[in-house]
Order: sequence, then C-alpha cells, then structure tokens
Amino acid sequence: MSGVPVRKRLLVRLLVASVLIAVCSVAATAWLVVETTTRALREEQGQELAVDTDILSRLSGYAATHPDWTGVGPVVRALARDTGRRIALATPDRAVVADSARPGTPRPPSPAATVDPLRTDTHTEPGAQRAGIDPRVVGPYRLSAADRARLDRFAEARRACLARHGTRTAVVRTPSGRPVLTDESGTVDGGQVPLECADGKLNTPTASERVAQDDLLARTDACLRRHGTAPGTHHLMGLDLTSGANGLIRDGVKPPADPADGRTYRRCADAALRAQLDPYVAPPAALFLGGGGSDEVRFDMSPANKAKVVGVAALVLAVTVAVTAAAAAHFVRPLRALTEAVRQPLDRHVRVPVTTRDETGLLAEAFNDLTARRERLEAQRKAMVSDIAHELRSPLTNIRGWLEVTRDGVVEPDIELLGALHDEALVLQRVIDDLRDLADADAGELRLHREPVGTAELLDQVAAAHRVAAEAAEVDLSTSVAPGTPWLDADPVRMRQALGNVVSNALRHTPSGGTVTLAARPDGDAVAVEVADTGCGIAAEDLPHVFRRFWRAEKSRSRRTGGSGLGLPIVRHLVEAHGGTVGVTSEPGTGSVFTLRLPATVPPPVQEDGPGSRGRSGDGAWTTAEPRSRIRPVR
Repeated sequence: MSGVPVRKRLLVRLLVASVLIAVCSVAATAWLVVETTTRALREEQGQELAVDTDILSRLSGYAATHPDWTGVGPVVRALARDTGRRIALATPDRAVVADSARPGTPRPPSPAATVDPLRTDTHTEPGAQRAGIDPRVVGPYRLSAADRARLDRFAEARRACLARHGTRTAVVRTPSGRPVLTDESGTVDGGQVPLECADGKLNTPTASERVAQDDLLARTDACLRRHGTAPGTHHLMGLDLTSGANGLIRDGVKPPADPADGRTYRRCADAALRAQLDPYVAPPAALFLGGGGSDEVRFDMSPANKAKVVGVAALVLAVTVAVTAAAAAHFVRPLRALTEAVRQPLDRHVRVPVTTRDETGLLAEAFNDLTARRERLEAQRKAMVSDIAHELRSPLTNIRGWLEVTRDGVVEPDIELLGALHDEALVLQRVIDDLRDLADADAGELRLHREPVGTAELLDQVAAAHRVAAEAAEVDLSTSVAPGTPWLDADPVRMRQALGNVVSNALRHTPSGGTVTLAARPDGDAVAVEVADTGCGIAAEDLPHVFRRFWRAEKSRSRRTGGSGLGLPIVRHLVEAHGGTVGVTSEPGTGSVFTLRLPATVPPPVQEDGPGSRGRSGDGAWTTAEPRSRIRPVR
C-alpha cells in the first residue's frame, strides 16, 4: 500500500473521522451537562425563592395579628416541615425567638430577611400597601362581632339593591372584618351608586372606627406641628375603610401645592399610622433560612472536577482511537489481499481467502468467482484456438499435398483431382463462414430480414435441400405440420440455415434405415419446430455441452462422424436472435429431438391474380393452379 498517500488511506480516514466524532461527542456532552446543571440550579433557586417568600409572608401575617412572638414556635416548626427548610427567628440583638432546628445548631451567618409587618417589602409581599404596611395589620380598626353582623346586613341589602338595577356584586370581607361589595372591575362602593341604594349605612364608620380615626388625626397634627407646619384646612389623607386588601390609607384630600409640604404631610401620616398600629403587632425579628443562595447562578467547577472531566475525555478518545484502529485494520486486511491478488499476472488466476461474511467477504467471493470464470474462459479460448487450427489444418494440408504432387508431376491435374481440391476449399469456406456468423452474433451485428414465413413451406424447402444426402445415407427424411400451425416471424434464409444445420447433424448421427422428421406445431403464442431422429442419441452428461463451440461427442474429431462443431452453436445464436429458444432431449440408443421455439405471426393476405397464380394458405402450404416446379435452394 506504499503507492497510496497517507492522507487518503482508509485507515487514516477512519481514525480522523472517529477522533472528530469523539471530540464532538465529548464537547456536546459537556455542554449538555453544563446547561442542564445550570438550568436545574436556576429552577431550584427559583423554587427556593418562592418558598422563602411564602415563609416570610406567613410569618408576617402572624406578626400582623399578634402583639408578640410568644406562640410562634409551633408555627415555625410547621412551616419547616411543609417547606423542608430550616427556619429561625431572632431579635435584632440575635436572641433566639423560635428555631426549627435542634438547640445548638449553628445558624446561617446572615439573616435572609426581617419580619416587620409595619415595614414590608412592597416588591416581594403581594398586597402590601405603598407605605410598606402589611394589609393584615388592622389594630384598633378591627370590628367587633356585633358591628360585623350589623354591617353584613347592610351589605346584603346593598347587594340586593344593586342586583335589581342590573349590577351583580359579591361580598368580600376586609382584614378588619368590614364587608365590601365588589364586581368584576373592583370595589363598587366608591363609584356611582343608584340613589335607591345609596343609603350611607354600609360605608359609615362605626363608633370604634371613628375613635381610631380621631386618634390617627391627632397623631398626624402633632407631627405636623413638630415639623413647623400648621394643619390649616384639614388636608390629612383620610382612611379608606373599604379598600379591602389594599391597605387603610388613600388620598382623600388634595395635598398642598408646595412639594416640600406634601412630602411632610405624607411622612407624618405614615408615621402616625405606624405609631397607632405598633402596639397591635409583634416586634421586628430577623429571619434565618437554611440553604439560602445568592441571586447570581454560576457554574464553577473545582480543580478536582476539572481533572475528572479531562481524564474521562482523554479515556474516551483513547478507547475510540483503539477501537477504530482495530476495526480499520480488520476492514483493510481483505482489501489489501484483493489488491495484491489483482496485481498478480493474469495467467496465475490467484484467489483470495474469504475470512468474513460482511461486505468485504462478499467482495472477496465475487472476486474469486470472477477469477474462476476468467480461468474457464481462458481455457475455452485456448481450446477454441486449437479447434480452429485443427479444422483449418486438415483441408489446408490436403490442398497443399495435392498441389505439391501436381507441381512435381506425380499426379496429372485431372477432373477428379480438381473436384477433390474444390471439396476441400468448400470445407474451408464453410468453417470460415461459420466463424464469421458466430463473430457477428457475439458482436450483436447479426442482421435479420424478418418477414412472415410459412411454416410448411420452410420445412419442405429444408427437406428438399437435404433429400439427396438423406437418400445417400439411406435415411427416411419427412415433414409434418400440425393443423392450425401459425406462420413464423423470421428471416427465411437464416431459418433455413439453422434448420439445415440441425438436419445435417441428425443425418450424420442416424444409421441406415433410420428416420429424420421435421415437425411443427403451435406452442402458445409461438411455433415449436422439432427435428427428431432415430440415431445413436446423446449421453446425459453430454447434453449441457451440445451447443458449445467446437464441442463434439466424438473426441477423435473424425470427419466421418462429425462436422466442425460450429453448426449447433450457430443454431443457438440464430434462434436467440429471433427471440426464440432451442433445446434438446435425447436417450442413448433411441435418438434425439431438437426443439426450436420461434415467435409466430399472422399470414399475409392471399393474393388472387387469376388462373395459374400462386399463393400461400394459412398453414404455410402452397396453393397454386399449377404444380410447384421448384423450391428455393438452401444457402
């Protein structure tokens, strides 16, 4: 394989392809692992953030409805069981309030959040007021049971009144216990209400709410005075007792035109509300959560993990290269053997061993079959050359011998001598003509002039041409055409040649007193022409070789018992050129039957030219007003 460049060798290409595949596989796997891990971390962090927010919200709700953390322990432990997180509450000076872990378990280094219902994160706490107060903190605005029952009756009456006017509403209870009517667009109490329904009972503050509002107003005025701002016309933002989950404060009065005064009023109102609600909520506490993470997700492998990845990748590459090299060597070995066998001289006919049953094994088998066929063809070629030389040598030797003795004056050139020389020349001509016909057939240049041929006429012409030879051999030559036998679509000259070769062969192998019969019969869409004799027959082992060139059952090749060995091969080529088939059956000592199956056709229309005219009938027989005077000679 030294003549093949290294880069073009199958082994090298397989190795390169395997390395590329392995590298791509490792890279794709690594990328997939990193992406999957990163995505899983982000999803897990998102779930943890949602859990953390829920924990903070539930603890803020507890603080909004309890003045201290006395009973928060069971709540913390229940939350820890539900979420699977470690939860700890501590005072600002890190004194433990409640912890779901065992005593002595170290807390996280920093708190995750601060639980203060009066100062919530409005971005993470849904429903928190703009001022950062948990909406569940109601303090002195919580209604008594009696007030709630009374307001419930007013709310139901208001809902029924609105329903009569085509407005469907529902009753929603605020954290303070006050009922509020809402529809699809929100609270309807603050909007346009039909006069019949606007009785003022539902939205009027109760006595306890009025007391709380007055206290809030006094705290706000005191704050404004401390900041040097007179309350003046009452501009304090009033309480929204019907805002549901949106808090207790809303803009009720237009603030001062001066932005600085407006900010002062806002700060005082917020501070007054927190001071009013502070006695009703638990004090702020630091929330510690076990397993908390940062907002930024990073995938950073340690040196040990990097070494593992590199080692595994190198191992995969090494195994891939080794397996590919072994497989390539296994695949290339038969190809190299084939290459070496092809390079051997043609006369050696080298075979290669078949070691596998894959594509290379099948290729080796095909090569061996080709070598065997080439060896057989070479042997046949040599035998054919020898046979041709033998067939041409005998007549040429005879002609040369007679010419030499005539030249030397030993024999006078009389009529008999010239006749003998003519016969030997005819033998040479026949052999040369037969070889030419076979050469034309092999080259596909055997020209046919096909036309409708009467079957009976064809058989009669062939029989008439061999009548003299049959009489000389004392053999009865006859014809027989079955009724309804169609005409042949054939070249009449070539068909007479083919049938003539078969009849000649039958006459040579039929003893005196025997018979040779030419018969024709319909055979489906074809015509079967049979030449049967009562000769010596052909042995079963010789039947496959009958139509082979220069083959003769008589190995001595005596001219008394056989011809040149080209007649029957020419018959096979002529019949196949017509699209037909030829076969033989024989029984030694009984005789042989050669069958030519030829395509049929319809006869041409009969022409009537008057008395004495001649035409053909449908079965191929001649119809004439006069006796048939002669038959066309065989070529």
